[in-house]
Amino acid sequence: MKTRTSLLIAGSLLFALTGLVPAQAAVDEEAAQALLKKSDCFKCHAIEKKKDGPAYKEVAKKYKGKADAEDKLVKHMTLKPMIEVDGKKEEHKAIKSSDPAEIKNAAQWILTR
Repeated sequence: MKTRTSLLIAGSLLFALTGLVPAQAAVDEEAAQALLKKSDCFKCHAIEKKKDGPAYKEVAKKYKGKADAEDKLVKHMTLKPMIEVDGKKEEHKAIKSSDPAEIKNAAQWILTR
């Protein structure tokens, strides 16, 4: 039993050291942008410039290094929080999807800007 456990540990270390451990799924940029476009997010947000809302580049900078960044962004995109635009309070529109994986992909795309 010890030999089996040792081989399992050694094999795991070998995979980890050689980079053969499956990486986290890559962001599907095309799907993320399509969902954001379908949801009219680009009406108020741009990748690099501030519009009525912050640039996605600024959003990524704000959340950089925060473990809960993705969760916070998903909540913001789905729960319709109150926001301020030109001094007026209004409800942020929800993203047009009920698929958690699709929404998570869009959040990850924003966070990698």
